[in-house]
Amino acid sequence: MAHCTNCTYKWKAKDIWKLGLSKNGKQCPNCQATQYVSFKDCGVWMGLGYLSGGVGLLLIVFFPFYIKLSDKQESPL
Repeated sequence: MAHCTNCTYKWKAKDIWKLGLSKNGKQCPNCQATQYVSFKDCGVWMGLGYLSGGVGLLLIVFFPFYIKLSDKQESPL
């Protein structure tokens, strides 16, 4: 699971899903620091999702487990 970069709080899967759908980031439930989805090291996983619908579906299901958080907003490309 993803951890806050400020206080190392372990986020719940539900909160990570909300963060993944948010364009402006989300505050950490523990320390209130704004966190964003980090796209570093996710390129390989995202690329696999385009190859097969089944793999893409698995990536969606396991999104909260392989995503990383960042305290800076990054471009997805």
